[in-house]
Amino acid sequence: MAKLLVAYASMTGNTEEIAELIVEGITQGGHEADLKSVTDCNASDVLDYDGFMIGVYTWGDGELPDEFLDFYEELDELDLSGKRAAVFGSGDTSYEQYCGAVDLAAAKLQERGAEVSPEMLKIEYSPLEQEKDTCRDFGKRFAAAGLQVS
Repeated sequence: MAKLLVAYASMTGNTEEIAELIVEGITQGGHEADLKSVTDCNASDVLDYDGFMIGVYTWGDGELPDEFLDFYEELDELDLSGKRAAVFGSGDTSYEQYCGAVDLAAAKLQERGAEVSPEMLKIEYSPLEQEKDTCRDFGKRFAAAGLQVS
């Protein structure tokens, strides 16, 4: 059984809802998950888990939100080699850079050596009813994939 951290930044509750659904999927798959806001944890907390998922909403024209910046900068101090990670978030398709913060977070994790899932979950605003299962499945697949990594 994998023990995972799902850390997120959310202003309006959209990314928090996605994170909660992902945790539901992880636990439905028989794994453990801790759900934390990035304002309530440190980036180094990811080292205490078998894998981790980062959720971030996109601010403005593709930027990281202010409350995510400390966590993001703390990642520069970590060696994430061998750590499994995935990234998800919410955004607005009316902007040229849809969910740009998700892409920035994934790039930072790769730069720090994490094994980042090529699958990223991007949701416009909050998940529609049919997208809720997509969120749960994202968590289930990530947790299950950890059992196959040697």
